[in-house]
Amino acid sequence: MIPGSVNLIPETSIDLIRDLAILSEKLGFERCWVYDEGLATRDVYVTMTAILEATEKLIVGPGITNSYTRHPGQTAAAIASLDEMSTGRAFLGIGAGGSLTLDPLGIERHKPLETVRQTIYACRKLFAGERIDLEAPGFSFKSAQLDYGRCDIEIWLAGRGPKMLDLGGSDADGVMLDFIFKPSLGEYVHQIKMGAERNNNKPKICYSTMIVTDDEALEIVRPHMTYRLVDSPKEVLEELGINEKDISRIRGALAEGLESAAQHVRDEWVFPFVISGNVKECSEELSSLFELHGFDEFMIPIFETESGASLLKTTSQVLGG
Repeated sequence: MIPGSVNLIPETSIDLIRDLAILSEKLGFERCWVYDEGLATRDVYVTMTAILEATEKLIVGPGITNSYTRHPGQTAAAIASLDEMSTGRAFLGIGAGGSLTLDPLGIERHKPLETVRQTIYACRKLFAGERIDLEAPGFSFKSAQLDYGRCDIEIWLAGRGPKMLDLGGSDADGVMLDFIFKPSLGEYVHQIKMGAERNNNKPKICYSTMIVTDDEALEIVRPHMTYRLVDSPKEVLEELGINEKDISRIRGALAEGLESAAQHVRDEWVFPFVISGNVKECSEELSSLFELHGFDEFMIPIFETESGASLLKTTSQVLGG
């Protein structure tokens, strides 16, 4: 059975998100990532506290947080506190931060690669109880220390760019690959492994995308392909047959919302990014990708709370083979 995890977006009440986390644990999912999207979602740490208190085995962490909306020292303190209250079930997921989170707060992303690098370094030191002094691009530490951390709290990095993937390979305990164009997966994994070999590191790799077994799932994921297609590399767009006019049309409609922009996303542009077919076909494709690329974990994103339970059950069947 492929190890499974779930990514929950607290756009609705914490009670409903907690219930989905409880169900995921019952179905055998091992890890729960919780979106940190600033004002667009419920507070990530309040949500994670509710999930940890309601579950027994689930490993829980932000999926993902950033180094701009909170000082990394406060992030380390929050994760260490969650880890203490749950007897070792917390992890840290970190990334560069996106526009949905940062723009409404008027925060500009400055030197993201170095900022993430220094955040990982600082959190490792703090989790280990070491005292640190540090000057990073957007934050600093002066004789800072935590006395309640656990030195082996996992730090995961989520990213797409070659330099960020290299950093994940060299410095993180795990790297999360989210909605990657499937023919390009090998290149992304290679970049992670290059960083890992340079620093004699052995990070886990989590692969995340949508499981599409019916038309409902296809329509759920379609709006979330809009911004992903707009940000896709030029060579990917060319292979998909997407021209500048197509991208301009999607980008322009995004101002009216994801659903409006989704009307311009064709089916054939979605399928190369997701796992699709019936349960058996999805299971076979996912198993093949895991064997080919050496993935350690699969994460299913729950975009809509109403259909979350059904998607979790379907995914558990896919993961079970």
